[in-house]
Amino acid sequence: MNDPRYTKLASLLINYSTRLKKGETVLIDAIDIPDEFTVELMRAARRAGATPLVEVRHSRVLREVQRATNQTHARTVAAIEMFRMKKVQAYIAIRGAANASENADVPRDRQQLYAKTLRPVQDYRVNKTKWCVLRWPSPSMAQGANMSTEAFENLYFDVCTMDYPKMCRAMAPLEKRMKKADRVHLKSPGTDLAFSIKGIGAQMCNGDRNIPDGECFSCPVKDSVNGIIQFNTPTIYSGTKFENVRLEFKGGKIIQATANNTKRLNEILDTDPGARYIGEFSLGFNPHIMSPMCDILFDEKIAGSLHFTPGQAYEICDNGNRSAVHWDMVLIQRKEWGGGEVWFDGELIRKDGLFVPKDLRALNPENLK
Repeated sequence: MNDPRYTKLASLLINYSTRLKKGETVLIDAIDIPDEFTVELMRAARRAGATPLVEVRHSRVLREVQRATNQTHARTVAAIEMFRMKKVQAYIAIRGAANASENADVPRDRQQLYAKTLRPVQDYRVNKTKWCVLRWPSPSMAQGANMSTEAFENLYFDVCTMDYPKMCRAMAPLEKRMKKADRVHLKSPGTDLAFSIKGIGAQMCNGDRNIPDGECFSCPVKDSVNGIIQFNTPTIYSGTKFENVRLEFKGGKIIQATANNTKRLNEILDTDPGARYIGEFSLGFNPHIMSPMCDILFDEKIAGSLHFTPGQAYEICDNGNRSAVHWDMVLIQRKEWGGGEVWFDGELIRKDGLFVPKDLRALNPENLK
């Protein structure tokens, strides 16, 4: 008998996140997840009158795909993936992994080649389809969150099936403020960073792109970022775990970057010129996610957090930066994490992880649960 939580989550993804309509086609990209959930998604899509197109992948095989790739191979994969992506109106990716570091020994130049060659497919998917991406709970994720497998699974389904329409209503004033804002100032231990988001726009994320969700993002004017930011949350990128990442900016560019693995950090930031500029600035506020899990789809929504993203900008909030990299790095500003402040045009917006203005207080954890 299937887990009723599977049915509830599948319905959310089909009917709310992607809002599938009769006659549409959805590509279901299933990586290391239970067949039972893939089946639930297919059935939910068919009940909506849509056609499910299914791709089942495995992370160990994907490692080998990249390990010895070359230009001919990557271009062939990109052509096939783009052809298929142009045939669908919606895309749902569910990504599981028994080992979060599966790609740690894939040569860096192969990863860069593959990412650069397939970037147009991702750009098309992001900008031209209705899409939603989520992780699948695994013992590896539970270990990263310092939780038992059962407790993590319970948390996962609580987070992923929360009242997203309520969250949507609460974040509307924040989106409005971010659209009007010019100067942003971030302060935390080791952090003093200023930049402009004037004219860039803003986008609230309420379960229609990522599950779990709970953020509102914009993007710095490309050359406006100056100062230092010290992140306090571990981050995994291309299979390598980084801690204590510190970035120094001048004229929008990262001029110095250090971490526990400074050499590898700078290798990634040297992928292309755009990797040393910022492509996203976002505030996170999911009330169910309080601690890092070393999984960015969760960590970027931590209550009282922000993330700052070297690399590719989204077209919806675009500063023109282009890169094969899009690396969300997270800073938690709640008091128990050292505290911090977010200012828009001289007004204190959030202090120690809690929104200060009256119209934003509905986003604080005690009001959003």
